[in-house]
Amino acid sequence: MKGNIVVSGRGQITLPASMRKRLGIKAGGILVVEDRKGELVLRPAAVVELDTYTDEEIGRWEREDRLAPGERSRILKKLGRKR
Repeated sequence: MKGNIVVSGRGQITLPASMRKRLGIKAGGILVVEDRKGELVLRPAAVVELDTYTDEEIGRWEREDRLAPGERSRILKKLGRKR
């Protein structure tokens, strides 16, 4: 699908409704723009929610997940592997 779009004085463009609908782009959606040797390529971005953790939380998890003495050797032995 091809179409012409006008760039406003503020650098904004409007994507045709048919393209937005076909690609599932909704108001407030995020697009990735890429310059490929003079051609602009737009594609919907994958937005992933991230959680952030404090150093204290990470330290607590590391302490809680620490193996008891000899546990690593028992696990490796059970798996038939050497240290």
